[in-house]
Amino acid sequence: MIVTLIVICEVGFWVLLAAGLGARYVLKMPRLGVGLLLLEPLLEVVLLVATAIDLKNGAEPSWTHGLAALYIGYTVGHGHRTVKWLDAKAAHRFGGAPAPKSTAGYGKARVAYETKLWLGTVVGAVTASGLLLLAIAYVGDSSRDDSLWAWISQAWRITGFHGLVVLWYVVFPTKAPEGQDEKDEPVEAGKRL
Repeated sequence: MIVTLIVICEVGFWVLLAAGLGARYVLKMPRLGVGLLLLEPLLEVVLLVATAIDLKNGAEPSWTHGLAALYIGYTVGHGHRTVKWLDAKAAHRFGGAPAPKSTAGYGKARVAYETKLWLGTVVGAVTASGLLLLAIAYVGDSSRDDSLWAWISQAWRITGFHGLVVLWYVVFPTKAPEGQDEKDEPVEAGKRL
């Protein structure tokens, strides 16, 4: 049941995102668009409540509960950035806004960009870990919570790997193409939300 709900929430996220951006830029109804975009966090609440009910009804804690926590963590850590990026693309394509520029850049600007992404991953790992710790306390049986502890470990392994990517850019900074100034800060995409 939880895996099906995760799939439904993921599909719902993209449907609400498309509907919200379509309302903003195609139908020229910005308030409706924002309203639809603000419904997206409700999907995470539904998933969280369903996971808690599943555990309350005696379901054995499994990888599905851990995956639900990681999904919610990812949405908390990176969902807003994803919506802003797609909003900038839609504003350009349908709203006449200038084309969004790359936010990554080169050299120090790239390190700053990658660090912001990594901090989103840290927020996601903290969120997922908190939810999993609550689930462990909720289950209250240390003989049944091994898979939940494993997902906490997985969340931090992912965060550590992403940190290595940031470290790579610190040690081996990217160079700007010839003729482009490395010190130019790229324009932040998606400032419209």
